[in-house]
Amino acid sequence: MQIILRGTAAGYEAEHTARIFFPGAEKAPQVPAAGDFVLAVSHAQTDFVLLRRGGGLRWRSALRAPGADAEYALCSLLYSLLKEQTGQQPPWGMMTGVRPVRIIHDLRAMGATEQQVEDRFLRHFACSPQKFALAREIADRQRPLLDAADPMDCSVYAGIPFCPTRCSYCSFVSRTVGDKATQALVQPYVDALCRELTEIRALADRCGLRIRTFYIGGGTPTSLSAAQLEQLMGHIAATFDLGGLAEYTVEAGRPDCTDAEKLRILKQYGATRISINPQTFSDQVLRNIGRRHTAQDIIDCFAAARAAGHDNINMDLIAGLPGDTVEGFAGSLEQAVALDPENITVHTLTLKRASNLVVEHRAADYDDVAAMLERCTLLQRAGYAPYYLYRQKGTLQNLENIGWSKPGRECLYNIYIMEEVHTILSAGAGGSTKLVIPGKRHGKIERIFNFKYPTEYIDRFAEILDRKRRVEDFYEHYAAQKAGQP
Repeated sequence: MQIILRGTAAGYEAEHTARIFFPGAEKAPQVPAAGDFVLAVSHAQTDFVLLRRGGGLRWRSALRAPGADAEYALCSLLYSLLKEQTGQQPPWGMMTGVRPVRIIHDLRAMGATEQQVEDRFLRHFACSPQKFALAREIADRQRPLLDAADPMDCSVYAGIPFCPTRCSYCSFVSRTVGDKATQALVQPYVDALCRELTEIRALADRCGLRIRTFYIGGGTPTSLSAAQLEQLMGHIAATFDLGGLAEYTVEAGRPDCTDAEKLRILKQYGATRISINPQTFSDQVLRNIGRRHTAQDIIDCFAAARAAGHDNINMDLIAGLPGDTVEGFAGSLEQAVALDPENITVHTLTLKRASNLVVEHRAADYDDVAAMLERCTLLQRAGYAPYYLYRQKGTLQNLENIGWSKPGRECLYNIYIMEEVHTILSAGAGGSTKLVIPGKRHGKIERIFNFKYPTEYIDRFAEILDRKRRVEDFYEHYAAQKAGQP
């Protein structure tokens, strides 16, 4: 399937509206002589959409109402044609954004009534009542946490782009620590990361920012050696006021590189929340995705974490992994619940071009994914509640990822970064610092990117620090505006 767009209103939204129904579709400059395609054309006052599929042609045209949103009118016409011709009922309707919950927060901040919020989802986006109810429940749960945030709060993220092996579904920039070339990079990388974190602390102080949460992610942070992990954690403890943090998370993701000593280090140096991420408790599915450990290894790692004193643990599961079934996924949910972690995050498999996973793009292959997510009702019965939600392009059946937690155990960092309510200062290869105007739900967001790969990060480290000066420029400009200066 190819996507052809014509006209000023035929852009990103129209392209991704087509991909709701045809996830593997590619944008093309011209109508192909043969094969399937979607065409969307926006004229000055009319819209035209056409689908060629299996040799048959179907089309619609419409006169646009005066003053109507041209982009939305075209997407709505395209959505109605593709829905009719494919027989699909997308649960999120024609919504292409990744942050449905933020829409609710923003509408409320602008003074919208609850009926107007509901109409936005059910009528404007054609979202299902069930998905809207889920998004509203999460928004309601987040609201007091967001209202309590100070305008000058921020979070710090430190990235470790190394893993023991690469999972087949993974698209993150990470290198396996088993090869000699990568091993030679790890120590210089940790040294550079510590230096960048020192600069971030100084930047935060100069800008008057209060660091609210700290998150070490990856990759897999525990793929570092125990000595390297202790160096990093010790440096953070010496550089930052850990007592002032509301939350300090470290991803201890995989049991094949997370042992009792590393769990002790995480606890000793101040981590208040960790993730141990099974993805599945099926040994066969673990083998299918390239993991070199068993389900029992996950269970043993969890027990070791509890023994080390960790009392706030998250576990990730993925619906739709190769070879999994509805009953198999339900079994993974049941096993996770039996371990009794404080958080369980349920992702829907996302097909990324940068991953090694090869899956044929046929809707029939994914019929079970929605049924897998329906089994998450057992999390509610076990006392977990959904607290954050996001969507990704390429996710099976255009579904979602949801974080579940026990009462009072919501991960603040996950909420802050997803709802974009405050600045995230990011360190490490591939890091993306996100600068948010304090107290502005609709204000300008600026980004500062680090180099993507560890070698570039190390070799061009001086440029990384130079880019970070833009953080001060951003807050100086904000302070000047606040004072009424030009």
